[in-house]
Amino acid sequence: MNMNAENPPLLDYLEKKGIKLEDLISAALELFVPHPGIETEKEAAELLREEFYEVLSDVNVSCLIVACFRAQEDAENGLIPGLSKERFMGRPGLVADELLGLAIANYIAGVKGVFEFTRFDQAKPGILKKLGPLTNDAIGGLVAGVSSNMYTQAFRRAK
Repeated sequence: MNMNAENPPLLDYLEKKGIKLEDLISAALELFVPHPGIETEKEAAELLREEFYEVLSDVNVSCLIVACFRAQEDAENGLIPGLSKERFMGRPGLVADELLGLAIANYIAGVKGVFEFTRFDQAKPGILKKLGPLTNDAIGGLVAGVSSNMYTQAFRRAK
């Protein structure tokens, strides 16, 4: 995969939001477990980088991630009907954030991605701790889906 030319447009968008590719890779590596075909963090980081470039080039992933960031901004400004700014900034009691994260993980990696999302949602590694309720689950779904695909790809290579 040619990763030296241009960044995928979604990566540029995320960088403007303060999220770098290295942040995404680091979050994934915090929950890395060696598997056949991918025994070291160095190997994992290389596969993750490749997988992130591919996934971040998918327009459907872009639509889902941007929608979550827009919803986060609208919620922070009290623009979501029925959800005051004060409630959102406290404990909003949302389920939608989890559903959006699950949808992203599922789109990227299917049921394996959904399983991985649960691990990332509970641990909130790296950059996920620094994001708001909607965006941490969106980025968590992204990282979980990519992480799941990395393990699947490594397993195929090991056969």
